[in-house]
Amino acid sequence: MSAPLQLFDPASSTYTYLLVDETTREALIIDPVDEQLERDLGVLREQGVKLAWTVETHAHADHITSAGLLAEHAGARTAAPLGCHIGTAAVQLKHGDTLTFGNQTLRALHTPGHTAGSMCYLWNGHVFTGDTLLIGGCGRTDFQSGSAADLYRSITEVLFTLPDETVVWPGHDYQGRSHSTIGDEKRSNPRVAGKSLAEFKAIMEQLGLPKPKRIDEAVPANLSSGLRHDAGGGASGVREAQGYAGDVTPETAFEWWRRGEAVLVDVRTDAEREWVGFVPGAVPLAWKQWPGMAMNASFDEGLRAAVPPGSKAVLLCRSGVRSIAAAKRATELGISAYNILEGFEGDPDEQGHRGQRGGWRLRGLPWRQG
Repeated sequence: MSAPLQLFDPASSTYTYLLVDETTREALIIDPVDEQLERDLGVLREQGVKLAWTVETHAHADHITSAGLLAEHAGARTAAPLGCHIGTAAVQLKHGDTLTFGNQTLRALHTPGHTAGSMCYLWNGHVFTGDTLLIGGCGRTDFQSGSAADLYRSITEVLFTLPDETVVWPGHDYQGRSHSTIGDEKRSNPRVAGKSLAEFKAIMEQLGLPKPKRIDEAVPANLSSGLRHDAGGGASGVREAQGYAGDVTPETAFEWWRRGEAVLVDVRTDAEREWVGFVPGAVPLAWKQWPGMAMNASFDEGLRAAVPPGSKAVLLCRSGVRSIAAAKRATELGISAYNILEGFEGDPDEQGHRGQRGGWRLRGLPWRQG
């Protein structure tokens, strides 16, 4: 059985893990980072795998997840611990729940302490511990519903009951170490090995760690799977962007299109337009298509044909994720391209439902169904 592929984000010292079923080439990713999206998509292409799941160990305070972005770009489903209240995740995991990818199974272990909802994941003799158990350490317990008593029990009564040879893959390491074993941590972890609960609590109380720099930004974003869409484009309805002309509100995009100043291009899949709804008169040109959300090989040709020289394009997708990627590609082709904020269906609410938080459809702009 192959080992997980370990990826690293140097800005937050976060480890991301890609697990692959060698037979079916389906994969699962644990704790992806938004700033590493292009890297991870490239790894998926290089490995020739289809991403089935994105999985979180908890709602992170030091980086923003790319789970929602990977759902849009790679067709993955999202899963997160029930106790973390990440309502946008399609599957809310409880202790003992399993996720399957190909012929492989990942099992969830509820390990509260770093946060109330924190989970570790067991796979074929490997355990992915997030911030619950680190190499020679553990996650802090002084914020985000943390509890030193809960963490002590999670480590000693859940993780330390696993076989000693179980390989530990942590969510972070700040000294260049990649993995450990349960046996090693039971014997030598200075915070917990041989320590009583009272001793462990005293150690945790004396850490005196500074507040995570990105906590105020990261935690709210991670409660929505990392999807952050803000239609506040200013009085003009236009916001500057990197890599393409800019972001526009649905209303501004509609006005440009209505006045003939821009071509409206719907980059969703054919199935989405058929079943969810479409904009009459918009150019249907999928950025990716099912099955497998494969890149549309005819996208460049179709976009050049749709947008006359000197005109601009406003690009619409489900929620404003794929349309950003499409806008960047259009820019590379020499087309002035804008992403439509919120997309057709808007942002997900706390239950992961779309249609009630912005979007072309909710804002009363023209659309039809069927």
